[in-house]
Order: sequence, then C-alpha cells, then structure tokens
Amino acid sequence: MNTLKILFWIFIFIVFYAYIGYGILLYFLVLLKRKSKQKTAKHQQAGYEPEVTLLITAFNERDFVDQKMKNTYSLQYPKEKLKIVWCTDGSDDGTPELVKEYQDVQVLHKNERKGKVHAMNRAAKQVDSPIIIFSDANTDLGNDSIRRIVNLFANPEVGCVSGEKRIYSKTEDSAAGAGEGLYWKYESTLKKWDSELYSVVGAAGELFAVRNELFEDVEPDTLLDDFVISMRIAMKGYRIQYDPEAYAIEHASANVGEELKRKVRIAAGAIQAIVRLKPLLNIFRYGTLSFQYISHRLLRWTVAPLSLLFIFLINLVLVFENGLLFNSLYTYLLAGQIVFYALALTGWHLENNQIKFKLLFVPYYFFIMNYAMFLGFFRFLKKQQKVTWERAKRST
Repeated sequence: MNTLKILFWIFIFIVFYAYIGYGILLYFLVLLKRKSKQKTAKHQQAGYEPEVTLLITAFNERDFVDQKMKNTYSLQYPKEKLKIVWCTDGSDDGTPELVKEYQDVQVLHKNERKGKVHAMNRAAKQVDSPIIIFSDANTDLGNDSIRRIVNLFANPEVGCVSGEKRIYSKTEDSAAGAGEGLYWKYESTLKKWDSELYSVVGAAGELFAVRNELFEDVEPDTLLDDFVISMRIAMKGYRIQYDPEAYAIEHASANVGEELKRKVRIAAGAIQAIVRLKPLLNIFRYGTLSFQYISHRLLRWTVAPLSLLFIFLINLVLVFENGLLFNSLYTYLLAGQIVFYALALTGWHLENNQIKFKLLFVPYYFFIMNYAMFLGFFRFLKKQQKVTWERAKRST
C-alpha cells in the first residue's frame, strides 16, 4: 500500500509539472535571468531588410486563395523584397489556376500528391532568398508579421523564428473553439518565456521561418514537419525565437470531432518526432534545450497522459482498500477526479446538443487532448497515419 501511495504522488507530480509546474518554474528562471542581467541582447539593425520568400503549401485550398492573397499583399514589408511562392502539388480543385491569376506569384505544381512535407522539400530547393517563411493557405498573417520575424534574424544566433498561432474567438464558440483558444493563449505565454530563457521548443506550422542555409530535407513521411525542422536547427546550436506579435490567425476546428481528428494526427507525429529526435534526450550534450524539450513537450506527449490513467486507477485501489473512508484525503481526491471527468462528459453532452457553455468545455478539451495521445500512440505503432491526410474542417 505504501508503494502505491508513493507511485500515486509521483504520477500527480508528473501531471502537475507537465501542465502547470513547468510554467511556474520557467517564470522564476526567466526572472532570475533578468535580475542577473543575462537577458539576450537586442540585435536589431537599422535598415535590415533581406529578401524573404513566403512559401505557402496548399492542397485543394481554392476557397482560401483570394483571402490569402489579399492578406499577403497587405503585409508591411518592401514589395520588391517579398517573394510569394505557392506549392500546390496534387491539387485538383483549381487552386493552382486561381493562384496564377495573381501577379508576381510563382506557382510550383505537380499533379501527383505526395504530401505536404514532400512539397515543402521540393519547393525549398527552388528558393534563393536567405529567409524562408512558411505559412498555411487558410491563415491570415498580422500586417507586421514579416518585419517582426526578420528583425529577430538580425541576431546571427537565431536560426528559426516561430510566430504565434491565434484562434478567432467568438462568444458562441464550440468546445473546440473555447478549449483550443485558451490552450494556445497558455502556450503563447510559455513560448515567450522559453524564448527568453533560451529557445522555443518547436515552431508553429501556421507561421515559422528559417534561414535558407539551415533548411534540410525532412523524411517524406514526417507528420510534424514544423517541429522536426525547427528542432533540428536548434540541435545545430541555433536558437528558435518567438514573437507573439508575428501571428497567424485561423478559425477553430468546426467541432470536437474535427479537433480530435487533428489532435490524433499530431499525437502520432509527436511519438514519431520523439523517436527521430532521440539525441535531444541527452541533457549533457544539449543542456537547456534538452531541459526545455523534456519539460515542455516530452512529458505531455508520453508520461503525463499515462499518469492520468494510473492516478485514477491507483486512487480507486487506495480508497476501496481502506473501506471507503469519507474523511480520507484519497477519497476527496477520487471525488475530485470523478467530478472533473463528469464535467468533461457534460461538455461532450452540451457540444452534441449545440449548447454553448465555455466553462465546461475546458475540462472536455483537456480530456480530448490526452485521449488523443493514446489514439495517436497506437496509430503510430500500427503505421496507420498517412502523410497525405485531409485537414480538419474549420468553423466559420
């Protein structure tokens, strides 16, 4: 019984640290760095405006082309130094033909569909700008995003820059919208602190940039291309920096079913990335980067979801082995877990009945996020996740 109690509290600590504790520790580490005057120096250069290429990979995104181009033309950066390239491999809905109607846009297209990563690898080889900025077709960029990203590259230690992913927020948001929006706000805060401490742990695929000279082809079956590309650059000794005012904004998933589909794919990709980035576990070699990677990503993707399951099961054993004592700490903890999962179930019920109540959508989204890790793990083992996937439907 004592062994079970020890395991119980170890698992609770893992979950707490993965989702809250690391954020608290990170905050104090950043404060210490500021007080010790080790804050990274600004490397802004007057007139630093290198040529950049905005590379947009798209599969059957005809409905978003006009809005994306309108947004791209409005970006605040010298027009003669901003190249626009679309790679539309496999699209058969008229996307490449529609993009070609716009001036000063290069369209790379092959009829065969081999997935986003293959398209990125192929397109990047044809870019000669010193900085490549990757963006999705269904996202709008903040007007100042390109300039803010470029400013960070003035520091030669920076090899990759991640923008912020934002979600359109509406009062009537679904569980997906409410949960996803809150999750990304929290993630944005952690990324700001990660960046200040040393390096962001992975870039957001909706908007990230790399030095052309550092870009290397990734395996064509890679599921989290943004994460693997950016972390391999960090493993070379460069930093991934972050500016929340360089942002890409998109609509949330249409519903939790669509969000679950997206999360399961991400989960399968996360396990794949852990396998391919095994050297990052060597904290003696990568130091602070390994600490951030393990704390911010690895625990959430592996041990934390398992810990949630073990916490509940062990809690059941501890309560019933002691005869269901109502004044026991473990009884209260079990009751708290039951209430939490009941709230998640209620969120599911409200979502299915199209009743909007954001407070209950948060536990529902948290449950879905961890449930997806289990599904993604088994999908990875069975090699069932295709690289040519259908993107999740978005709300409007």
